[in-house]
Amino acid sequence: MATIIRKKDLEFKEDAITIEHFRLFTAEPRLSEITDSKNLKFDIRLLHPGEFSFPYHFHRHAEELMMVISGSMTLRTETGFEIMTAGDLVFFEMGKTGAHQFHNHTSEDCTYLDIRTFLGVDVCEYPDTGKVNIIPPLEIFYKNTTVDYYEGEENIRDKWDEMKKE
Repeated sequence: MATIIRKKDLEFKEDAITIEHFRLFTAEPRLSEITDSKNLKFDIRLLHPGEFSFPYHFHRHAEELMMVISGSMTLRTETGFEIMTAGDLVFFEMGKTGAHQFHNHTSEDCTYLDIRTFLGVDVCEYPDTGKVNIIPPLEIFYKNTTVDYYEGEENIRDKWDEMKKE
């Protein structure tokens, strides 16, 4: 069944997790929830003047497509900066070459449509800070804390013996 989403039925609300310079607003109710989409997550976002979208990041298991609906913003990628205006589309592939961030460099609001694939789990990396985010459940780690696969497994027989006693 087709689902029509009417602009008049949406209200922008500030995202729950924000800090100075990263105050992003998302249309509520969330579009993916209205449609009960299984493999796509999509939202309409509002970026006020001077604000950034998210930390500079890329996804290991999701592709993204963004379209500027109104206003203008600067796109940061690994190759530099580009100005995007109403009607412009940009596609981000999985991996480091798809890294991106938006900044509203203007004095007017900018709205954009954010569409991304979602197949149950994603890993998001933040090159500026070395963080890794497991989505869901939003577990964030520093990448430089990686360990060997068998780290801490040396005493497995002790664990089994301990469990047998219980």
